[in-house]
Amino acid sequence: MVLPTTNSMATTSTCTLLTPNAATWITQGQDITMVGSAAAYFQTGMFSARTYFVLLASSVLVITWLNLSNDVYDFDTGADKNKKESVVNLLGSRNGTFVAAYLCIALGFIGLTWAALQARNMPSIMLLSCAIICGYIYQCPPFRLSYRGLGEPLCFAAFGPFATTAFYLLQGSASAMSNLPLTRTVISVSILVGLTTSMILFCSHFHQIESDKEVGKMSPLVRLGTARGAEIVKVAVMALYALLITFGLCKALPLSSIFLCSLTLPIGNLVMRFVQENHKDKNKIFMAKYFCVRLHALFGAALACGLVVARVV
Repeated sequence: MVLPTTNSMATTSTCTLLTPNAATWITQGQDITMVGSAAAYFQTGMFSARTYFVLLASSVLVITWLNLSNDVYDFDTGADKNKKESVVNLLGSRNGTFVAAYLCIALGFIGLTWAALQARNMPSIMLLSCAIICGYIYQCPPFRLSYRGLGEPLCFAAFGPFATTAFYLLQGSASAMSNLPLTRTVISVSILVGLTTSMILFCSHFHQIESDKEVGKMSPLVRLGTARGAEIVKVAVMALYALLITFGLCKALPLSSIFLCSLTLPIGNLVMRFVQENHKDKNKIFMAKYFCVRLHALFGAALACGLVVARVV
């Protein structure tokens, strides 16, 4: 019988903690690509697999940069000293993480630029640039607007109206319509995607309040406290489904999307109940972020499938 060495056990532990991070980043990239592409298909009936996979890979790379560089800069300020899932802490290399982050943004930007040039769509380039700028000023010095409690609005704008709309325009350029109109549908889905993404960021701070306070990082939860934060999560989930129904009544979204998204209500209820019951427990509330990721993934998939079904039927 061969016993595991200390190094092998450490490697296994690192991989175990890195996997949820990577899965979250892939899910976020998949959601904006899938929903943006589905909105374009709903509008035009056209779909480019090549464009889809380039956008998917590029978005995952940009999101990886966003998270890796955030860990680097939070490591520099001391905000992540007790954060076990920080990539810098897991790998034990600040410089290695920094280099990997900016390699990711370089490759991701090349992919997005290629897609935009192929589509010959200037508005999409502007929207993608705005999304990346939001990511930069969110975390990078000298701005670090997340330390002023502005992370969630920036996250909403970057992933929702900017990135989702840009992917809609890029995917739609495969059709005969060189410039797709900004319809009520794409505006509606971008708002919903932005909201579920912002919920992930908001809930990721529940277990970090003390360390954030120490370094002056005034996240919304530092200002509000966990009890009020739990109420905000409840309001956000209720607002998500209220907006869904409103967009349906306004005929901005097809009935198929409304029906399929309504099937995600149990996971939405799970998020609310879990946060309400565990917001004071730092060990348990850590999982709130991953429940939000689950809601984000399922809601986005349902939204996209509904748009495709509406076009086919």
